[in-house]
Amino acid sequence: MYLRKKPEVSLKLKYKKQIEFGLVLALALVVGLFQAFKRVETRQQIQQKVDLNLDVEQVQATEQQSRQEAPSRPTIPIESEDEDIPEDLTIESTEINLDEMPPPPPPPEESGEPDIFLAYDEPPEPIGGFAAIQRNLEYPEIARKAGVEGRVIIQCVIDEKGNVVSTNVVKTLGNNGCDEAAIRAIKSVKWKPAKQRDKPVAVRVAIPVVFKLK
Repeated sequence: MYLRKKPEVSLKLKYKKQIEFGLVLALALVVGLFQAFKRVETRQQIQQKVDLNLDVEQVQATEQQSRQEAPSRPTIPIESEDEDIPEDLTIESTEINLDEMPPPPPPPEESGEPDIFLAYDEPPEPIGGFAAIQRNLEYPEIARKAGVEGRVIIQCVIDEKGNVVSTNVVKTLGNNGCDEAAIRAIKSVKWKPAKQRDKPVAVRVAIPVVFKLK
């Protein structure tokens, strides 16, 4: 069965006209908007002029002055007009009288001790050993009665011949005769001198002497 449509209600037949009507309406709207806002005000800002006053000073050119020459020194001495200048003094010649000079100081007195070596290869040694000193020691009677015991140290200078030339008490047991007895015992023995490079030399040594009651 064939159905026939009415041309008044067919959308397909009216489609072209509706498209054309929409385009014309849109174009009219665009033209109206341009006409309504065609005036665009633009503000032009004018910057004020600034006047600059530049003062240029003219610099004077420097001139190099020539140095004046120093006055020449007078060849002939000129007498000064100042009256306060002292007169020239004449220094008399001095003469040294050697006869009036004091005599030179006397030479230092010799101490009697030989030149003492502090370093030596072989120390001095009493002949018979240190036991010989103890055998020759005489115990002082005062120290014996007082019961004094202890050790006395005597510093001695022994020359290159083995003689005790000087003594000095380094450690004492008091005023009881022990120091003197120790010195006598040390001097009572003969000494082998110390040697430095196989040569006898004078040296200073410290010798202990023991006091002990039996």
